[in-house]
Amino acid sequence: MQRRTALTAMLAATAATLTGCATSGGGSSSDDTDANGTVHLKFQSLAFADTTVAQTKKAVKDWNAKHPKVQIQLIQGSWDNVHDQLVTQLAGGTAPDIIHDENADIIGFGQQGYFADLKPYVSSALRGNVADGVWNSLTVDGKLIAVPTLQQTYVVFANTTALGKAGVSVPTGKSLSWDDFRAMAKKLTGKGSYGVGWGLKQPAATVLNLSANFGGTWFHTSGDDASLTVGTAEMQVPRRIHAMAYDDKSIDPTSLTQSGGDVLPGFYAGKYAMMVAGSYVAQQIQEQAPKGFRWAVLPPLAGTSSAQPASSQTLSVSKATKHVKEAAQFINYFVADANLAKLAQSDWLIPATASARTAVREQTGGKDGWDQILTSGENLVDAPFLHVKNYPQWKDQIATPSLQRYLANDIAASKLADQLTSGWKQVGGGH
Repeated sequence: MQRRTALTAMLAATAATLTGCATSGGGSSSDDTDANGTVHLKFQSLAFADTTVAQTKKAVKDWNAKHPKVQIQLIQGSWDNVHDQLVTQLAGGTAPDIIHDENADIIGFGQQGYFADLKPYVSSALRGNVADGVWNSLTVDGKLIAVPTLQQTYVVFANTTALGKAGVSVPTGKSLSWDDFRAMAKKLTGKGSYGVGWGLKQPAATVLNLSANFGGTWFHTSGDDASLTVGTAEMQVPRRIHAMAYDDKSIDPTSLTQSGGDVLPGFYAGKYAMMVAGSYVAQQIQEQAPKGFRWAVLPPLAGTSSAQPASSQTLSVSKATKHVKEAAQFINYFVADANLAKLAQSDWLIPATASARTAVREQTGGKDGWDQILTSGENLVDAPFLHVKNYPQWKDQIATPSLQRYLANDIAASKLADQLTSGWKQVGGGH
């Protein structure tokens, strides 16, 4: 999920908050059953916000109290180095028994057979409580390599005071069309201010995710082979962002070179009436915005639909553990409504289960953007690129710099498409 760069500093500050736990370098998937027959499992959590850490600790404490024969030990990990850490640990058989990560990172490990198949341990109730597209995004060669916990979508945040001054009503309903969004941005652009600030310093994930609004798939997979298509649907989002920035001049082009966190001060100050960012930014706005700042989350953006890829945090079980069943039992406990709804609210992310989303809506009354954030999680689909082995390399080495150049108005759309396609042939082996 796209929280790593913006919140790196916070990770270091909270790395030691799970008191009494092992360090992030530890972990073992050996058979840790003591002389009394008690199973001891290590659970590496990447939680870092104080509220999320506290809720994670509480969930583990409650489990341990109720299950004296299966005890969970927390290990504090970091989003910044979890991939490299797991490469070493999984290969060496020393990974934690229960692993917190995200679907964009775990597919490669799943393809290499490092995770236990959790399909036999997922109850029919839980199976029906999560969208099929989400389960599909976590399935490799017919095996379920993880259970989803929390999810991120991209949403539009609005300064409602600025909208009111411009005579623009706050949209309501289940979705906001891209055309209406563009029209709003033009109307909200004035002397010294822009309709939108959009932190797209790392644009690839945002563009590919929102392309699902128009049916953009980008990749097609068949076994281990993957081919890239950069067609009309895939180009809709970059073309629209470019047109708003350089034709309408309703997006501040400088913001396109910044991170989402860099754009927030301008949003608070009224430089931008709207901003597009990951749903988790609502937490930062709630905590950091100046007193009296009035804001809202607008309905999910929609092209032919409001679909976005299922960008999920996940819990997996190392195949090396001797206690897959017990680890899976803890995961089922962890994603129960009582835990997941509180975790979601502590992190301002969307619960993967429909029942937990209902619980969050009831507990928050849908206020402070929760109604629209939860609505944005109702149309999550499986994304082919999540299953492509060389996607991360293509995203970082090809898509990111090419999109940066296009959004800086340095190259034309046709050149962008050519670079994305030829770059995949170099990185992906040819299609």
